[in-house]
Amino acid sequence: MEIYALLSEALRYPDPGSLERLRSGLEQADESPARTELETFLASVERLGLDGWEELYTRTLDLNPAVAPYIGFQVWGESYQRGGFLSALNRAMYESKVDLEGELPDHLTSVLRYLARTGEPLPALSEQLAPAVRRMVSVLSAAEPQNPYVRLLRAVLIAWEAGPVTGASALGADSRRKYELE
Repeated sequence: MEIYALLSEALRYPDPGSLERLRSGLEQADESPARTELETFLASVERLGLDGWEELYTRTLDLNPAVAPYIGFQVWGESYQRGGFLSALNRAMYESKVDLEGELPDHLTSVLRYLARTGEPLPALSEQLAPAVRRMVSVLSAAEPQNPYVRLLRAVLIAWEAGPVTGASALGADSRRKYELE
C-alpha cells in the first residue's frame, strides 16, 4: 500500500476492522521513513482498544479546533483565502477522481488520498501542507505529548518531506507557483 493511502486510512474514524487493515497495509507498504512513527501509533491505539481509540479520535480531531485536520483552516482559519484554496483543491481532486467521502477537500484524509494519486500536487497544497501539519503537531504535542496522534501527524510530515514524486522536496523551485485566487 502506498504510504499516503495508508496514512489516510490511519486518520479515518476507527471501526472494527481498522487495526487489521492498517497492519495489513503496513506489511504491504513500501519502505518509508514514516514507518516507525506509524508503527508506534498503531501499537498505542491497539492498547486502547476500539472504544478507547474512538474516544481518542473524537477528542483529538473532532472536538479540538486547534488540531482540526483541515489544511486550509490551519493556515488561514475561516477566511477568503481558505475558500479559494478549497475551490482549487476540490477541482484538482475531482480531476484526480478522489472520493472526498463527505469531507471538505482540505481534510487531511482527502489530501493524503489525493497525494497517493497524483504525481504533481496542486502548488498551493505543496506550499501549505507542511506548515499546517507542523502547527497541528506543535499544538497537540504541547497539550498532550503522549497522544498517539502526535506520532501519526509526525508520520505525515516525515512522509511528505521524504516523498519521492509527490513530496515537497521533490518539487523544484521552478515547478512551484504562487497560489493565486481566481
